[in-house]
Amino acid sequence: MSDNTNSVTIVGAGIIGLATGIELQRAGFKVSIVDKEGIAAGASKGNAGHFATEQVFPLADPGMLPKLPGMLLDPLGPFRIQPKYFLKALPWFMRFLANMLPGKRAHNSQAIKRLNQSSIGALNELTDFCDCTELMILNGSLLVFESTPIEEVTKEYDHYANAGVKVRLLTGDEVRRLEPCLSGTITHGLYFTHVGHTSDPYGLCKAFADKFVALGGELLTDEVSEIIASSADEDNVSLRLSSGESIESKKLLIASGAWSKPFAKQLGYRVPLETERGYHLMMPHKSTLSRPVASYNRKFIITPMLDGTRLAGTVEFGGLKAPLVEARADCLFPHGKALLPELFAEATAADGERWMGFRPSMPDSLPVLGRSEKHKNVFFSFGHQHLGLTWSGITAKLVSQEMSGKQTAIDLSDYRIDRFS
Repeated sequence: MSDNTNSVTIVGAGIIGLATGIELQRAGFKVSIVDKEGIAAGASKGNAGHFATEQVFPLADPGMLPKLPGMLLDPLGPFRIQPKYFLKALPWFMRFLANMLPGKRAHNSQAIKRLNQSSIGALNELTDFCDCTELMILNGSLLVFESTPIEEVTKEYDHYANAGVKVRLLTGDEVRRLEPCLSGTITHGLYFTHVGHTSDPYGLCKAFADKFVALGGELLTDEVSEIIASSADEDNVSLRLSSGESIESKKLLIASGAWSKPFAKQLGYRVPLETERGYHLMMPHKSTLSRPVASYNRKFIITPMLDGTRLAGTVEFGGLKAPLVEARADCLFPHGKALLPELFAEATAADGERWMGFRPSMPDSLPVLGRSEKHKNVFFSFGHQHLGLTWSGITAKLVSQEMSGKQTAIDLSDYRIDRFS
């Protein structure tokens, strides 16, 4: 690879790395992807499968402040910090609180919208190119309410509609006309008409990986231990691997999700990347749902999958090393049973498969994208928080454009790694 002036190495074989690898090959680069566990071994495999373009609001919401103490005290609540991890997470939370300021929140929301507006189109193009259009289902999604005062429901509707999100306000009966299997306890719903989902997140990654290899790409399973890069354009970037091997290429892309922080540090950047531990309970029962259903009251989401029904949600801060907490996966089951009472009438949480993965989250809810100012041959694409699947196609296109020396379709200024300097 060291003799190839168009060679690129990508660190990370999740949905971001795979999508970007394909786009770079389409742009004429010779690409290798290296990952310590192989394709889609983390959040790309176990996510909720939701192309969530309705999520235009940063996670740093001042409205959550009054609810925060109760949420933190509940070990099975939707938002949790493991007590041992509290002090380590505190600097990130201070930055998170600062991003609740109205000016910053408005700025970050606009930056999220710019990516969302192009994300479905980019994914459509990518799935078509990879011959897996059946894995991208554009049937909208629902946010359902149970006994929530209509004033609060209307406020939520206005919140989305005023932000430019395509949404319809439904009665409980209208919700059940769309999804007859849902509980009679649902009184209202918001129907987001311009979003979608995949019924097999891992299958989507596998289709991308197959196309990547078919185009001549190389997939390596090994751990990167050291990055050696200079500020000169003409120099190669070297990666030393745990196996003792090394890789040289003309350009490098860090797309390692929650594991990107130490790589950025090696390159001279201190990024406020924190890990959100997300859970799912994969039930083997197949529902008749035709779209994802999120619960406003219960703070979780149900997605129909090829192999059953996925119950996903909750946010836990506990770092990369703490083991899965089985109870946090199991606590999703009673919520799933409440919304799908007939499907799970005879089921228990023990019937499902527990999973936990790491979401790479920045305090401003924006990813890190684009070229390093310190090393002209190094690029970044990580920190996609809850929207990695949603943004995979558009961020792949943007990084490919910049690496090719072209004008990017979206200005990358708001997403640069040096915004934290």
